[in-house]
Amino acid sequence: MVLNWIWISFFVIAFLMALGKTIFCGDLQVWSDVMNASFDQAAFAFEVSLGLTGVLTLWMGIMKIGERGGVIEFFGRLISPFFSRLFPGIPKGHPAMGAIFMNISANMLGLDNAATPMGLRAMQEMQTLNTKKDTATDAMIMFLVLNSSGLCLIPISIMMYRAQGGAANPTDIFIPILVATAIATLVGLTALCIKQKIRLDRVLVSWLLGIGAFVAGVTWLFSRLPADKVQLYSTFGANVILFVVIIAFIGAGVRSKLRVYDVFIEGAKDGFKTAVMIIPYLVAILVAIGMFRASGALDIFTGWVEKGVAWLGFDTQWVGALPTMLMKPLSGSGSCAMMLDVMKANGPDAFVSKLAAAVRGSTDTTFYILAVYFGSVGVSRTRYAAGYALIADIAGAIAAVAVAYFFFS
Repeated sequence: MVLNWIWISFFVIAFLMALGKTIFCGDLQVWSDVMNASFDQAAFAFEVSLGLTGVLTLWMGIMKIGERGGVIEFFGRLISPFFSRLFPGIPKGHPAMGAIFMNISANMLGLDNAATPMGLRAMQEMQTLNTKKDTATDAMIMFLVLNSSGLCLIPISIMMYRAQGGAANPTDIFIPILVATAIATLVGLTALCIKQKIRLDRVLVSWLLGIGAFVAGVTWLFSRLPADKVQLYSTFGANVILFVVIIAFIGAGVRSKLRVYDVFIEGAKDGFKTAVMIIPYLVAILVAIGMFRASGALDIFTGWVEKGVAWLGFDTQWVGALPTMLMKPLSGSGSCAMMLDVMKANGPDAFVSKLAAAVRGSTDTTFYILAVYFGSVGVSRTRYAAGYALIADIAGAIAAVAVAYFFFS
């Protein structure tokens, strides 16, 4: 329901903005800009889906081998004490548990191309337990909020963009992003546990403390590396782990005496079907976002915020990163473009540029995730998923601002 009204509001606000510009400013071009944005975003949505097709085909095939070879079940048993409490609606040992673990692990390593197919596999497994196929279950919502909060240990792409932009130390945003995304995840997880009446018992608290200690350990380890080696070693580590996963899955298939190639093809066909299924959902959300942005509503809102912050007597440096902050839940490419625009206008080592990078890495792209994951299993009633995902987004954005001021101001 929340997503439904948010989607409608994008179109209504875009229309009212265009109408206001025409009546009060005599701007006739805005209508062309808005409609061109709708066509461009529709084409872009198809391009995104097309780009996902190959990746989904590959990884859904690999996941099928892992499932038949018993690897997914093994991972499910491994994290069962923790996930059985977060996902009480999923039976112990169910394949969904292993797929959820693989997805979250890939996200933490910054392996977006691998994380999405694994996440879609998890959604498909959870859908088998769903008695109302068009309505999101509590487990699905928990999974989506964990994805939206975007806990990422290694923000490879952002460090790469900063390096390409000529930053003196491209990796200096590593620890701020890690802290901000950890806070976003903990806030989103805690809020949802309260909503779903999940009891924070000793086991759950122990796991959460363990995750916090792991994040702290990674932070300490990378803080001791030379600045020019952080990106090199993080990229190396992530890709080695990814390749080991592929080999492990294939090895498990051989050990189970599977016809590994045939099993891969079976899973790959599912990946192709999934890529086609998500196209309408992507078109719906990306067109709405594109028209909202082209109408100028985003620019006007950030201008109002800057004036309000200045009037209250607070520092306004962070407002320059507000477009990135607002675009992040709506569009990954859009927020990336906003971040790059800030870097280009202010220089990659300016405070606002570093803040924009921290905001960009603090959470994941909420509405893209909702559209792709729910769309892949035909869920149209998303219940409170969008609202609680946005709680994590807001927490991540606030944390990014606070951490950026602490480290860079």
